[in-house]
Amino acid sequence: MNSTLSTQKCEACHVDAPKVTDEELQAFMSQLPDWVPEVRDGVMMLERVYKFKNYKLAWAFANKVSELAEEEFHHPAILLEWGKVTITWWTHAIGGLHKNDFICASKTDALL
Repeated sequence: MNSTLSTQKCEACHVDAPKVTDEELQAFMSQLPDWVPEVRDGVMMLERVYKFKNYKLAWAFANKVSELAEEEFHHPAILLEWGKVTITWWTHAIGGLHKNDFICASKTDALL
């Protein structure tokens, strides 16, 4: 079902859009086992660390994620380090997780 997420498009999200429910969170997380829900400053986010053999490979992956973000018009935090890229998705407009974040997480995994 992970492929189902990766084939969907993000929808425009407004301040009154619903955050994912606890049940939806569990269902989505079962499809994205390498991602971790994190709460920072009271905001639930979805995070994954990708490891690479060197900086250049990490940089290339970060660029691919940036292109994905522009295509979906949904933008994550991207931390680029030597041999490592940390991607954090959340929906700024609602201060938490929306289905868009899980769609983009799945599409991020597909970039590997």
